[in-house]
Order: sequence, then C-alpha cells, then structure tokens
Amino acid sequence: MSEINEPGPTESAIRAALAKVDDPEIRKPITELGMVKSIDVHPGGAVDITVYLTTAGCPLRTEITERVTRAVADVPGVGAIKVDLDVMNDEQRTALRKSLRGDSAEPIIPFAQPGSLTRVYAVASGKGGVGKSSVTVNLAAAMAARGLSVGVLDADIYGHSIPRMLGTDAKPTQVERMIMPPVSHDVKLISIAQFTQGNTPVVWRGPMLHRALQQFLADVFWGDLDVLLLDLPPGTGDIAISVAQLIPGAEILVVTTPQQAAAEVAERAGAIALQTRQRVAGVIENMSWLELPDGSRMDVFGSGGGEAVAERLTRAVGATVPLLGQVPLDPALREAGDDGTPIVLSAPQSAAGTALTEIANKLAVRSRGLAGMSLGIDTTRHL
Repeated sequence: MSEINEPGPTESAIRAALAKVDDPEIRKPITELGMVKSIDVHPGGAVDITVYLTTAGCPLRTEITERVTRAVADVPGVGAIKVDLDVMNDEQRTALRKSLRGDSAEPIIPFAQPGSLTRVYAVASGKGGVGKSSVTVNLAAAMAARGLSVGVLDADIYGHSIPRMLGTDAKPTQVERMIMPPVSHDVKLISIAQFTQGNTPVVWRGPMLHRALQQFLADVFWGDLDVLLLDLPPGTGDIAISVAQLIPGAEILVVTTPQQAAAEVAERAGAIALQTRQRVAGVIENMSWLELPDGSRMDVFGSGGGEAVAERLTRAVGATVPLLGQVPLDPALREAGDDGTPIVLSAPQSAAGTALTEIANKLAVRSRGLAGMSLGIDTTRHL
C-alpha cells in the first residue's frame, strides 16, 4: 500500500489562523481590520503572507510579524513562512477609521454616550504628594490582571507621571484622526508626556487644558473599555471641572493620607461632586502606616484621615461614600513606580500590593447603574 502524502495547508486554513492574530494597538483581528493583503501557499507547504501596516512608522511592526509567524506555524502542513509588510494607502486608512469609529464628521467621546458601559473613575486628591498616581496605576494594573479591558488617561498635564510608572516610553501611533494609545502591562495609556520632548514643562492655560483633555477622550481609540481611570491633578481646578463637563457620568475616587490636615483638603476635592452632580465612588487612604519588622505598626502620618473624609463626604453628598481601603506605607511601592512595574504585579503578596488589589477588586465588580447617582432632580421642590 503506497504512503498517502498529507495535503498541504489551504489558504482558508491560513486565513483562519490569522483571524486569531490581534493588532497590538487596536486589539482586533488583523483579518477584521483589512490588514491581510495577500496569502500565497506554495507546493511543499511554504507560505508567503503580506500584511498591511496602518502607518509606515508603525512601532510594532516586529511584534506583528512575530504574531503572524507564530499563528501560521501552528497550521498543519506549513513549511517555511515569509512575512512581508506593506503600508495602507489613504483610502484604506479612511476605511479603517470608519469601521472603528463610524463616519461621524467630528470625533465623539464614547464614555459620555448614554449607552456607554465603561466605568469611568476620576482619581482626585486635595493636594499633591499623597500617592494619587501610584494608586491609579496599581488599580489599573490589578484590574487588567483580572482580565478587564482598562485604560489610564494621565490628566495631570503639568505633573504627568503615568508613562514612567507603567514602564513605557512608547509613543502613540496616529491613523488619520485616530490616536492609538500604547499598551503596558495590558493597560492602554495616554499622556501629554508622550507628545513632549524629554522633560519639557507644559505651560498652558485653562482653555488649552480643556482641549487637550477633550482630544484624549475623543481622538484616542480606546476600544471597548471596561474601566477608564483618569489621574487628575491635585485640587479642584480646570481639569476637574472639564472632566465633569465632558464625562458627566465619571465617578470620583478621593485619595488622601491619614493626616488630618491632608484629610480636610481631600474633603474639598470630593465635595466638588456637590456642584458637578457626580457620584463619589469612595475614599482611599494611602500611607496609612509603616509595618515594622516586629509586626507592629507606626502611624507615621497620624491616623483616621480616610475614615473622616468618607464620613464627612457621606453627610455632604447625602449618599454613602465608603472607605475602600487603607494602603500601608511601603518603600517597595515607590520602587515599583520608579521601575515601571506596579507593585500589584511585582509584589502582589506584599502588604501594599494586597491592599491595592483588594480595592481594585471592589471597584472591578461594581455594576453600572443609576443607584447612587445624581439625576439632577431638585428634591426641594414638591408637586
């Protein structure tokens, strides 16, 4: 009986394998995005594939090539694999943009639309130095590790620090009017730091800050996010007001330290909800205590600040504002931020890593809905 030769791979089998390859920036299959230009299967199982890049300067061309090669190599009967890269023309980029964002003349903010299911948290503090950015990146990384689709918008235009804390200096890619945000630790991020040279300071006034925030929300292709975290600058200035105008459904997370003086300032940051009609999702107390080698705790910055803020905001807004958690003072938390790997990933079993993960879990399982949200109804009037 003669040996039956195993048939070579088919073009449909190759295309099916490519359908499992996501573009690293857009996070959708390259077949769905029209990025597969051609597939040629040769006798013996050799395969030539040409893939379109969205732009000539695509920073992830090597990763795309590797993903395509790995996927095709798993198809039975495939031999040598050759991957060539081409670049989309203007018409193809326009078609891609329309498929992702629709044919709207002006970009819209998806998180402000009535049907949006993205939970938006504006992380606020009354003053600087309380660890607001560290809390933001760790909450984001912890929620992404749970499998959620998470984005971080660095709205602290003057004091931006999110890219460093997430360990990336990657620049966004622009496709027509869409900005593709870099991804680090499975978190999409955008920051003014990605558009400036070195450590150049940003010297802008209020209207320019509002416009930058609007562009980050509308022009960036965030995709289908479960959670968007905004790292706000300290205080209740232009950005906090702009967030309330641009995303009325954003909820406020207040970060404070145990110190009573800091707590009083943090309370003002949360009380902005009275004017903006936003919901205060909760209070996070950072630098709560220092754990000593003998197992005891040292209250370096006093105690009770977070609980006091939660109680006073509960009375002020007329709805329960919980103390979501207390994060110990831990040198490893600072070191993780400097190294670019959040402590919830680098040392998840540490006291700080555990506390931050628990807070992230509470926020991750909250469902969207009208409960606890202001509907803009004047309850002082009676029919």
